Amino acid sequence: MRCLICKLGTPQPGLTTVTLERGELSLVLNAVPALVCPNCGEAYADEATTAQLFKIAKEMEYSGLLMDVRPFGMKELA
Repeated sequence: MRCLICKLGTPQPGLTTVTLERGELSLVLNAVPALVCPNCGEAYADEATTAQLFKIAKEMEYSGLLMDVRPFGMKELA
């Protein structure tokens, strides 16, 4: 697969940072597994990872936190 953004690189397995924002809520997750383009840095998370990202964001919303920064693999919200 060629990168959809730069059309030059072939994304390789790696890690990326994902920022999710909704209204006043901000969530930054580090070390998210993804395919990352070595040319432009565009990252592509698979369906299971994306579902987990949204699950974490929903848990954050229900916890009352407005901002959180943590590694992707962390299970519990502070």
